[in-house]
Formats: sequence, structure tokens, C-alpha cells
Amino acid sequence: MKLLRRNSKPEEQWSEWSIEKRELSGIIAREVSFDGALVSVNHVDVTSDLKNAHVFVSVLGSGIRESVVNKLASHRATLQAELARNVTMKYTPHLIFHLDDSIERGARVIEILQEIEMARGDDK
Repeated sequence: MKLLRRNSKPEEQWSEWSIEKRELSGIIAREVSFDGALVSVNHVDVTSDLKNAHVFVSVLGSGIRESVVNKLASHRATLQAELARNVTMKYTPHLIFHLDDSIERGARVIEILQEIEMARGDDK
């Protein structure tokens, strides 16, 4: 069982939230199955009062992104209970799941930059 200190310095909290993210990723992998999708926890943002944790997930799979977030939300109580068993915290935060589209946005930025570069190459 991992112990998180909630009165730690800000630079130490980063590693503590990383522990929480890693534990939650493992719990999701064990407790929830997603047919035809790969789900990964990209970031966990815990509020300053430690009562809520915004969990940002990315989904690789065929058009089931919203259903994955809904499925995670429906399993929230089980996931929170497992998190409380695996990580000792003053409070077990209320998990709020969000779809993280940063990977897709990053890929789109790269596409645009490549298009600009190709257009410059055509002008020469």
C-alpha cells in the first residue's frame, strides 16, 4: 500500500499524483474492460482541497470515445474504492472523468506544419 503525504512541498506532490495516476491506470485495466479500445490515463489533476480528481483519459479505438468516458463514470464508485484500498490518503477524491484529446490536437498541429512546409517547398 502506498502512502501519500498531503502536507508535502509542491515539487513532491507531482510524484504523489503520479503514484495516484499509476495506481488508477492499473485499477482501470483490472476492473473495466473496453471492447476494441485502448484506454490510457494521461493526467490526474487533484483539486487543492483534495476532494476531487479530474482524470483525463485518451482512447484509441473505433468511435467509442464517449462511451468509454460514460463507462468509467458508471464504474466510478468501484474505482474510488479500489484506489482507497491501494493508496493511503486523507481523502479519497471523487473521480471525474474527461476525454483528453491532446494527442489528436497535437497530431493535427503536426499535419498543419507539414502542409505549410510542403507549400513552402512548392514555392521554391
